[in-house]
Amino acid sequence: MRHEWKFPFHILFHPFDGFWDLKYENRGRMRVAMVILLLLVVATSLMKQFSGFLVNYYDPRYLNTLDDLMFTVLPFFLFCVANWSVTTLMEGEGKFREIVIATAYALLPMILINIPLTFISRFLTNEETAFYWMLNSFGALWFLWLLFVGNMTIHQYTVTKAVVTLLLTVAAMGIIVFLGALALVICMDMYWFVYDIYRELIFR
Repeated sequence: MRHEWKFPFHILFHPFDGFWDLKYENRGRMRVAMVILLLLVVATSLMKQFSGFLVNYYDPRYLNTLDDLMFTVLPFFLFCVANWSVTTLMEGEGKFREIVIATAYALLPMILINIPLTFISRFLTNEETAFYWMLNSFGALWFLWLLFVGNMTIHQYTVTKAVVTLLLTVAAMGIIVFLGALALVICMDMYWFVYDIYRELIFR
C-alpha cells in the first residue's frame, strides 16, 4: 500500500516509464488520484486566501471554498469525459479509469509547488514577485508536460496525434459546456412555461 502513494512521485521524474506502468502494470489507484484532486482543491483555496497581497488579486470578501471545489473538480472531470469521448473515436487505447488516474497524477507538481509558494509569497518584496510567478508557471508547465506524456502513453499515440487529441479535447470541452448550458436554458424555459400554465389554471 505504501508503494501506491510513492508511485505518483515516480511519475514526476520518470513520466514515460511511470505512465507505462500505470497502464500495463496496473500501478495507478483511483483512491490516490482522488486524494491528489482533493489536495489541488485545498492548494487552490489556500492560494486564494493566504497568498501575499503583492501576488493575490482575489477579494477575500467573495472567496468561497465551495466555488474552489466546483471550479476545480468540474473542469477535471469535464476534461476526462471529453478526452475519453475524443480518444474513443480516434482509436485510443486508454480506458476512462486510466484517463482519470493519469490526469490526477499529472496535477501533483501544481500541488507540490503552489502550497509552499503560497506561504513564501507572504514574505516577498515587490522585486521578488517575479520569482513567485516563475515558479508558478513552472508548476503549470510541468503539469502540462505530464498531461501530454500521460495522454500519449495510455492511448499509445504518436507525438503528433497526442497533440491533436489534446486540442480536440479542449474543443470537446467547449462543446459539452455549450450543450449543457443550452439544455439548462431549455429546461428552465419549459419549467416556467408549465408553471405559468399552472398559475393560469389555479387562478381561474
